[in-house]
Amino acid sequence: MTANSILLNGTSLSRQQLISVARHGYGVRLDAAQLTRVQRAADFLAEKVSCGEPTYGVTTGFGSNADKLLGAYRLRDELPGGNPHKPEGTLLEELQHNLITTHAVCVGKPFSAEVVRAMLVIRINTLMRGHSGIRVATLEALTAMLNHDVIPVVPEKGSVGASGDLAPLSHLAIVLLGGGEAFYKGERLPGAEALKRAGLESIRLSFKEGLALNNGTAQMLATAVLALDTLEYLLDTADLAASMTLDAFAGRSGAMRPEVHALRPHPGQVQAAEHVRELLTGSTLVDIPYHLVPRFRQWSAEAWSTPENQALSFDISWDWVPANQRHGREAFYNRFLPFKGGKKHQPQDAYCLRCMPQVHGAVRDAWAQACRVIDIELNAVTDNPLIFPDNTDAAYIEEQVISAGHFHGMPLALAMSYVKAAIPVLASISERRLNKLVDPATSDGLPAFLTGSEDGTDSGFMIVQYTAAALVNDLATRAHPASVYSVPTSANAEDHVSMGANEARHVLEMTEDLSHVLALELYTAAQALDYRQEMLNAARRLAARGDWQALASKVANAPREDSPHYAQFVDEVKQLMAALAEVGDFHAGAAVRKAHDTLRSKIRFMHRDRAMDGDVSTVCELVQQRVFAGT
Repeated sequence: MTANSILLNGTSLSRQQLISVARHGYGVRLDAAQLTRVQRAADFLAEKVSCGEPTYGVTTGFGSNADKLLGAYRLRDELPGGNPHKPEGTLLEELQHNLITTHAVCVGKPFSAEVVRAMLVIRINTLMRGHSGIRVATLEALTAMLNHDVIPVVPEKGSVGASGDLAPLSHLAIVLLGGGEAFYKGERLPGAEALKRAGLESIRLSFKEGLALNNGTAQMLATAVLALDTLEYLLDTADLAASMTLDAFAGRSGAMRPEVHALRPHPGQVQAAEHVRELLTGSTLVDIPYHLVPRFRQWSAEAWSTPENQALSFDISWDWVPANQRHGREAFYNRFLPFKGGKKHQPQDAYCLRCMPQVHGAVRDAWAQACRVIDIELNAVTDNPLIFPDNTDAAYIEEQVISAGHFHGMPLALAMSYVKAAIPVLASISERRLNKLVDPATSDGLPAFLTGSEDGTDSGFMIVQYTAAALVNDLATRAHPASVYSVPTSANAEDHVSMGANEARHVLEMTEDLSHVLALELYTAAQALDYRQEMLNAARRLAARGDWQALASKVANAPREDSPHYAQFVDEVKQLMAALAEVGDFHAGAAVRKAHDTLRSKIRFMHRDRAMDGDVSTVCELVQQRVFAGT
């Protein structure tokens, strides 16, 4: 058992504590005072049984068998010869045993250890509330299994989300009985063998304990918490990717200003805009004057005359706006010099940049709503029937064991369906930014596909966008809510189910593809940012030489010397030279620079085509390892 552990009392489990156990190897401790309440409910239930009262799932069958009252022994045992396969224990114990063994029927690949550990924590915590009738000894056995890192094999598929996650929770519980399979120290073993190697023993279930162990929302809740934890990090990563892209575009920051979002103060939108402002702090690229930004021009042998610039893989250029084309726009050209380079003369960026706070913020709000639901569920009782041993007044004596529907997963299912629809939205706007970076028609002067390709042989980042597009399409096709399609079960005794287990599992799986899309945007934005900074700084170095003719050679439509506009052109080129020479180094925001440096420490700038599979794997791994957390 790990030295780090959290205390479970049924009422104060947080998402972060659950993550500590599931992902960081923490153990759990049981609150001694609360165990008294747990045992009180178990003792009360034993007393009810001794009085012969019919109690659902204790002295009756389950589901459509709820009208069958159990006897002291099987009817077949009355037949001549008896029952040669008669199990040990009473019929009431056999009921609980059979409930677990017959319900462990999931299929598919096993859940990861972190999902199963989260399921165990959730199940232990809800049973600690003292309304389930489980014995302290059984609860302690479940806790020991978690703390000794015996991880039951729980196949992913088989729950309809009501009555709770019956099948997957049965896979969880069957190992306690010495059945099923479990992982122990990385080895997949029969359940009994895994317990033995951990120094643990199997148990026999008592009244309602099978029902207490498998009737609840632990699978959907575990996968939901893990998914939301990942999504929280990816929301910040999406802001970082967008900020790097905005810097690479030398975009406009006005759409991020606080006074703008105060007029439409959706919490997520305000938070996203604030985060982007922080990420862009110190940037000398955003809000740059239009005339300072050159556009990419194909490299040629005559492009540069200085040794420093001759090493570059690009040329730069502007177009000059003659005086006869400025009519009606004199005020603009009094403020900005009459040169068109990489930045279009427009005060707003494309939606994928300008509306980023609204889109990212809406996804943040979907995440926050799901967290609100999850936080309630983490400390809820979700099995059935519910035991209220303290209802001792005469008026409530019939309400000490109440059948209800807390196992129904619809609160979680609908919350996760909201998140499920939001994930493709976040991926889609990321892909649109990526596409804008590689398309020369929309990239504001960057090279096509972010490569020089002077010989026409290079594809650059063209196919990176294909991969992002494929992922976005895949996410979109998986976004249909599972919760809208109920398939009744148990001979229609369970005539409306939530499908919340599928919903939450889908969301957890979808976060991986979302992380890949954001990684591809970061990968592409880093290349674009390098080009933008190098092009601007090359222009600045050229201007710093004080040779207006060298700068004039970069103007694609310069007038001839015998043109009446030539003198004005020369004067305005000199003004452009002075404006470029007086600015400092062009660079991104401090946080963006830090993320860019991290990427460049693992992936070098791509001057010409090379195998990109290693780059893509690396950047995806960096995002999944949360290397950019905290930026």
